[in-house]
Amino acid sequence: MSDSHTLRGEGIAATILAQGAELSSLQNIEGAELLWQAGPQWPRHAPVLFPIVGRLKNDTLRHDGKSYPMTQHGFARDRRFAWVEQGPRSCKLSLTDDAETRARYPFAFRLEVTYTVDRADLTVGFDVINTGEVTLPASLGGHPAFNWPLLPGLPKDAYALTFEQDEPAPIRRLKGGLMRPQTEPSPVAGRTLALSEQLFDDDAMILDQVASTSVRFAAGQGPAIELSWSGFRELGVWSKPGGAPFLCIEPWHGFASPVEFDGEFADKPGLMHIAPGARQSLSYRIRVS
Repeated sequence: MSDSHTLRGEGIAATILAQGAELSSLQNIEGAELLWQAGPQWPRHAPVLFPIVGRLKNDTLRHDGKSYPMTQHGFARDRRFAWVEQGPRSCKLSLTDDAETRARYPFAFRLEVTYTVDRADLTVGFDVINTGEVTLPASLGGHPAFNWPLLPGLPKDAYALTFEQDEPAPIRRLKGGLMRPQTEPSPVAGRTLALSEQLFDDDAMILDQVASTSVRFAAGQGPAIELSWSGFRELGVWSKPGGAPFLCIEPWHGFASPVEFDGEFADKPGLMHIAPGARQSLSYRIRVS
């Protein structure tokens, strides 16, 4: 099967890679590229985060008295998925546990990722299926990176994120990739987060009590992105500290281990716990305007 597949709607074109089931291109009706093209500042486009989001302490997963190596954001983004379906407006890919995954994550699973275009929308659907006989503990996250600015030549601080709801809850930050115990006041003023490079001097901002289920990334002119989500409970917003021409808007179910947590993986805060034979479905939608 092919390494990539392109979907086309009336106002959007999206290219998906078999490697990592990763979205690698998102173009509007004028053919303008809106997705970060994996430049030297960060070599990815929109990785799928599974079976963890963020880091575990010492990059180690503990289960039933054994330790397993597990690097940041998990292994799905570095695995080639199998094509299940390839059509003009939708495609599906899957990743199933094997000897390599079980050496890092001792659970049976199937992860299905479905991309669908409709007019100027791209919906990314995820199904995490427990094919084993014990409860499946897992996290999952999206990590799409959009060009910032979306319109070349505009200053980055012309852009803002506008949330569906007011976001007064405090945010979280990371220390060494792990969740700090203390919170910080939200930089969101009502529904609006004014964007600047300095916002990310202390790495990602994590909204672990996000009230909204959608956010709009836009300036006063040029293309705009609206990202909405279902089934995800947290939201990460990130750009590389020191400045980089992309902005990541990341719906998550899960987050990095708290600094003080070093217990059994199944006891880690933020996980899904999926019963044998069951599935958990999550999705996010990118609307281009």
